[in-house]
Amino acid sequence: MEFITIIGILIGIAALVGGFLWEGGHMIGLLQWTSALIVFGGTAAAVIVSFSRAKLKTFPRAIAYAFTSRKQDNDRLIEDVVSMATTARRSGVLALEKQGEDHDDPFLKEGIQLVVDGTDQQLIKQIMELEIDAVEQRHEGYAKLFEAAGGYAPTMGIIGTVMGLIHVLGSLSEPTNLGPSIALAFTATLYGVASANLLFLPIASKIKSRNEEDVLRMEMLLLGILSVQNGDHPSLVRKKLESFASQENRSMRPSVEEAL
Repeated sequence: MEFITIIGILIGIAALVGGFLWEGGHMIGLLQWTSALIVFGGTAAAVIVSFSRAKLKTFPRAIAYAFTSRKQDNDRLIEDVVSMATTARRSGVLALEKQGEDHDDPFLKEGIQLVVDGTDQQLIKQIMELEIDAVEQRHEGYAKLFEAAGGYAPTMGIIGTVMGLIHVLGSLSEPTNLGPSIALAFTATLYGVASANLLFLPIASKIKSRNEEDVLRMEMLLLGILSVQNGDHPSLVRKKLESFASQENRSMRPSVEEAL
């Protein structure tokens, strides 16, 4: 579990609630189960309508992807690829079979196995790029679930507020209850806007950020795999990978063909 994500969400909630209480509000005023039912129930229904059953079944994996802590050490991966390049130049690509099988990165493991099997370089590139595209599309699908929820939640909050105001206007015969009733109605808007901006949209952004990191790592490894197959000098392989990984903006990074 990546606690920094949870800590960030808790800090946001604490800031909102703390500011409300600081101004003299009461906690009970924020706890309205009817508003929560309208906002979260309505948002869930809208998301269910928007996506196919197959997409909805990926929701648990999307949660796990956003909140699970993973260590990705690009420096270690670069050193591993450089080591493989050294082995390939000294003993040939067949000597890489053991190193590939023992490696913990499945993408690098698969690529090195293709090299050992003598697969044509263009075919290796095509296979690995298709895998990168599949991973990228899967993660983008995760983000779209939360982006949709972040778009629907504020609207559901407004709907809940309107419904509350309809109830208020139907009870004008009791003017002493107007203030509390109006305040109650607006909690739905609060739930909708707060959940969208503290929960759904930030999680979508986190998934996109992680996806960029994963794609960078895989593209870097693909460059390394093809360089090893080419028989490039280890120092040249290191320079290529370090230069490729240092480009934070994906649009500024060279393509694998250019890097080769």
